[in-house]
Amino acid sequence: MTNGFTCKASAAAVALALAALSGAASAASPAYVTSSQDQVWTSPYGLCWRTTGWSPENAIAPCDAQPRAEAPPPPVAAAPAAPQPAPAPQAQLAPPAPPAPVIEKVDLESDVLFEFDKAELRPEGRQKLDELAERIKDAQVESVLAVGHADRIGPEQYNEKLSAARAESVKQYLAQKGIEPQRVRSEGRGESQPVTGDRCKGQTGAKLISCLQPDRRVEVEVRGTREVASTGSPSAGSGSTSGAPK
Repeated sequence: MTNGFTCKASAAAVALALAALSGAASAASPAYVTSSQDQVWTSPYGLCWRTTGWSPENAIAPCDAQPRAEAPPPPVAAAPAAPQPAPAPQAQLAPPAPPAPVIEKVDLESDVLFEFDKAELRPEGRQKLDELAERIKDAQVESVLAVGHADRIGPEQYNEKLSAARAESVKQYLAQKGIEPQRVRSEGRGESQPVTGDRCKGQTGAKLISCLQPDRRVEVEVRGTREVASTGSPSAGSGSTSGAPK
């Protein structure tokens, strides 16, 4: 009984002491248990006794680390933007050279050059091309264009092929006369560019064939420069319209 009473009395004494300390702490520092001299009571291990009123806001050292606002990191200066490279100067394109002037342009009717429905040169046609070659022999020839034409009689596709074949014959012959082949170009335009217009409207048969003669032609255009002024050139005359050339 005595031992039991003694233990209870000791426990009660400790409780009263803690209560007294707690009351003192509540009066002096509500966050920690303190002594009557306002000293925070610590355990043998150096730990502070917190009260029920403790919170992170009223923590003190050395019991607890005091909360403090962390200073924001110093602003990092933005790296200066890399200078944009200056735009490359645009290449100055030289203006295209003007085409060489026309030094000869002749229209050779097909009855002078070819037989009806043929693309082989006639003797009279070769003679006219010889005259043309003679007139331009003193010139610096840049280009020669031979364009064949046909009338509207017959299928359109056939007329186009026939006009191209005749222009090619002129090209080949001029090349044989000393004009560089790479400077001569030929093309056929069939019946697409007539020169008779409505002149032959309403005509048929032989009259229509004769009337459409001007549409059956080969145009030759020579571009370049002359070294010696020409003394005049004979006109490229047309031959007979007989044989109803196509």
